[in-house]
Formats: sequence, C-alpha cells, structure tokens
Amino acid sequence: MVLPRGAALADAVCAGLDTAAVRMPSHPVAQAVIRAAGVPLAAPSANLSGSPSPTTARDVMADMDGRIPMVLDGGACEVGVESTVVSLTGPQPVLLRPGGITREQLQQVLGCEVVLAHAVLHGLREGETAASPGMKYKHYAPKAQLTLVKGSLDAYCEYIRNHAGPGVFALCYEGEESAVGVPAVTYGRRESAASQAHALFTSLRELDRQGARIVYARCPQEDGVALAVYNRILRAAAFRVVEV
Repeated sequence: MVLPRGAALADAVCAGLDTAAVRMPSHPVAQAVIRAAGVPLAAPSANLSGSPSPTTARDVMADMDGRIPMVLDGGACEVGVESTVVSLTGPQPVLLRPGGITREQLQQVLGCEVVLAHAVLHGLREGETAASPGMKYKHYAPKAQLTLVKGSLDAYCEYIRNHAGPGVFALCYEGEESAVGVPAVTYGRRESAASQAHALFTSLRELDRQGARIVYARCPQEDGVALAVYNRILRAAAFRVVEV
C-alpha cells in the first residue's frame, strides 16, 4: 500500500518521494526476520533493475554475484510475479502495479472502483515520476528482443513462421511448442493465469540460457491475475506489440 509519507521516514527509504510503500509479507521466513529485528525493515528488491525478477534463491545469487554475502532461502516464490501495489493517497485507490491480488479483489474489499494507473498498460507520460517499481518503459526484460503478439494461436504461428531465423524463439503456452515451428519456451497453461504468473520470470531467464536473440510471446488476457502477466511481458517487450 502506497501511503502519505510520515516525517520520520528518511529520504533513502522513500526514493525522494512524498509517499512510502508499506507491506506485510505472507511468507513465514520473511515474517520471522521482521519479528527478530523488532522494527520495520526497509530494503530494495533482490533483483537487478530492468532484468527478469528472481523467483528462487539461486536466481538471487546469480544476479547479485559478489554484491551480497548471503540469501535466506524460503523456497521458490509462490505467486511468481511481484506484489500488487495500490496507492491510497488520493480520493480513489489507484492500482500502480498488478500482481497476485487482483484489481477485482481490491474493489470487492474496498467497495469502490480501483483506478488503473495509465502506466500499467502504457509508458510513463513525459515528465511523470514513477510512483512504484516496475513502471519504467522497459523492465523485467531478458537479453533477447521480445515482441508481444496478439491474436489466435494459428495467426501467432503463421507470424512466427514468417519471421523465423537464427536465434528466433517462441514464448508460448504449454502444449503449443510443436505448433510454432521454432525453438520454444513455455510460460504456463493458456487456461491458468496463476500458472503463467508463476512461470513467467523463470521462462524469461530460460530464454537467456538458451541463447535466444529474438522472442515472440503469446499474449495473455488483460484481467485478473493475467493483467499482471500482461503488464510484465508488455514492459519486457518495451511496448513492442503486434496484432495478427
């Protein structure tokens, strides 16, 4: 929850903004660390800015090689994509970053409309300051150039066949690998947004491991948990979208 900043909070905690983001993690290991500290903790995310987020301790150590002395390994992330971020600083709640807790769930609990921030589906406006991590024009990106392809499976496959070549990969759903005609990495099941969210960042990292240079990604839905998946792929693609 993004809230108005109190005077006691240091600039470094708030990135120079007049707001602060507060959350209570559900993971028992994170809760144990907070209890042991006896105070609220302020810390950055355990990832390199702009790269696919880590979802395992091994990912963190690979990204932070030499930068940190240790990792507390609580197992793989349950949801996969990062947390939902909602601003409560204005007259209406504003969803700054979709995640495992959906816009629909927030509206049910709050009893009012939750506005979708413009930057969730678009780049930041000129001069606009990012109110939440992950709102930059390009983020979560593998080394390969990624393009989001909107359309049916048949149209998607035809588009890839017309653009096949060395280093071209497909990022598609489970069971579609044989149809695309190029090397493929899957990111969950078409009918399960939760499985897509859980697998996405692991799949983006796998594309790098396999040496992908150009990636065409199947487009998820734009509601519920799938909105978070769409948001991450859209930014990983730096808003390169093709409709077929």
